Amino acid sequence: MNRRVARLRAAQALYQIDLTESEANVAIESVVDEGETPSSFMLDLVHGTLEHKNTIDPIISSSLQGWTLDRMGLVDRAIVRMSIYEMKFIEDIPVNVTLNEGIELAKAFGGEESGKFVNGVLSKAMENVNK
Repeated sequence: MNRRVARLRAAQALYQIDLTESEANVAIESVVDEGETPSSFMLDLVHGTLEHKNTIDPIISSSLQGWTLDRMGLVDRAIVRMSIYEMKFIEDIPVNVTLNEGIELAKAFGGEESGKFVNGVLSKAMENVNK
């Protein structure tokens, strides 16, 4: 499983957890294809995002203009949370790579407007993460 697929699967699992309040491992198992094994990167994204949600959510909230965290779409929120986790806690990935991957995921899941929204939130969040 390459990193792009791992991000996709992790975003799907985080979305499912947010939507159904299911356990992380149940969500992970439900999003991997038959015969596919979750990579350590995917597991780190899911578990790390959940573990650091109390640190990540205030960064998102301070990066939203005219929105609240609760008003965000579940897909966008899952992608933004995961991307901020990756920016803040995974040091071997350049921040601009994480930003671009998050935008591409948002476009694929939610269309062009989601891509623009996620771009704006993550760009602002990058400033907060880098402080």
